[in-house]
Amino acid sequence: MPKVVKGKVKWHHPTKGILKPMVRAIEEFDMIRDGDRVLVCLSGGKDSLSMLHALRQYQFIARKKGVSFEMGAVTVDPMTPTYNPAPLIPYLAELGLEYLFERQGILAKAEETADQIASICSYCSRMKRGRIYAAARRHNYNVIALGQHLDDLSESFFMSVFHNGLLRTMKAHYRVTEGDLRVIRPLLYVRERELRSFAESRALPVIAENCPACFEEPKERHRVKQLLAQQELLFPRLASSLQRAMKPLYAKNRVGLESRPLPNGSCAPALQTTVVEEEEGESGDEMFPQGC
Repeated sequence: MPKVVKGKVKWHHPTKGILKPMVRAIEEFDMIRDGDRVLVCLSGGKDSLSMLHALRQYQFIARKKGVSFEMGAVTVDPMTPTYNPAPLIPYLAELGLEYLFERQGILAKAEETADQIASICSYCSRMKRGRIYAAARRHNYNVIALGQHLDDLSESFFMSVFHNGLLRTMKAHYRVTEGDLRVIRPLLYVRERELRSFAESRALPVIAENCPACFEEPKERHRVKQLLAQQELLFPRLASSLQRAMKPLYAKNRVGLESRPLPNGSCAPALQTTVVEEEEGESGDEMFPQGC
């Protein structure tokens, strides 16, 4: 477990490989606006911790462009024996950032009602998201920042195709059903390897998360990750190609270009593009509950 040494914690400037594509995504999808209060979702993983530092740097960039926003962080502790995000509490205190630490026995509750739940992954994801939304509203945050990156979106796309027969992935920016919160993914164009390198080189306090309900590791997502890594050796521009190919799917609030099931069980793309509010059950875990 990482240790936080008082007086040794500081903000780190993100690398060009993180900051440049992140700024591009934020501005392309109008993710952060003047006066916003952005709540960064921290799991303690390399991605969310790297995003926290990158968004801190973006505050200075945005200010020069006349956009001022506040930032805080939130973690939901599901109270499982294999995951303890408590070391993040002193870390965020040293950084001087408002930190909402939410504790809820999600896994225990899921196990109690296992016969009524189709997927524990899906249940846990919904419960975490609900707790985050409640915390954001309670503390007057209007934007929730999630840390999924380009590799995550690519993997989700193929998992949806393989398992659900749908052209679908996570959205870049959308508004929740109630209309009071916006959800953004600033790392949309950032590669996972950039985040891993940054977290390791800056010794960020990364906390491993292993859910016993998912057999200790996200096996299905790992298989797709390996598949894409093998293909990237043959096609070095695979990531950028997938980024362009998926754009109609992750573009802000656009779901009309996703394939939709037909009555006979087949799928076809919708003929019209409509602008709608995204459903709350949109996270990667909920979209693909098969051991992902």
